[in-house]
Amino acid sequence: MRIRKKKWAEPELAECRYYINEPERYRGRWKDFFGNEKPIELEIGCGKCTFVAEKARRNPDTNYIAMDIKSDMLGVGRRNIERIFENARKTPDNIALVRCNVEQIDKAIGADDRIGVMYINFCNPWPRLKHQKRRLTYPKKLRMYRDFLTEDAVIYFKTDNDELFEDSVAYFEEAGYHIRYLTRDLHHSDVRDNIVTEHEQMFTDEGIPIKYLEATV
Repeated sequence: MRIRKKKWAEPELAECRYYINEPERYRGRWKDFFGNEKPIELEIGCGKCTFVAEKARRNPDTNYIAMDIKSDMLGVGRRNIERIFENARKTPDNIALVRCNVEQIDKAIGADDRIGVMYINFCNPWPRLKHQKRRLTYPKKLRMYRDFLTEDAVIYFKTDNDELFEDSVAYFEEAGYHIRYLTRDLHHSDVRDNIVTEHEQMFTDEGIPIKYLEATV
């Protein structure tokens, strides 16, 4: 997603106690950052953070790492996190807002971090053939994620894009994952407790079915 430059984003992020600009400092010891032994879940390409903020609000006994490459996007995300937690009269103490290029995620998260759940929501479909290896579900990346995922980990993937979804089904299988659940129309499926993201609502309003799968390691 493209986003206009936010001059206020980096100054606000610099004052945010749960923003991490150098995630390699915590590689292998994210539990030290959170200060507890609670399980850790990860969202890559977190965008405006409404999804991860709602997950963290609903699940105080789980820690969340929300990762994106753009500080302007993370600045918007921080404001959304604060708004959602303020409305719930809670403190966002189970979120780490992390600036990181997913291409280098192995420098930010290690095997000792034991990620049990991972979310990939509405990532860039990179439709041109020469760019497809940039997809967050590309086999090379899926194999890289296995380095820090637990043996019983689950990846949840949502997209509006038909081509990306069908290709991703093949990617997961090629990378050795097992697809335990799949639907090409999430909102008319038996999935419960789905948190609707901003993109998801926009595409749904346009009449575009949401594609969804759950893959285990």
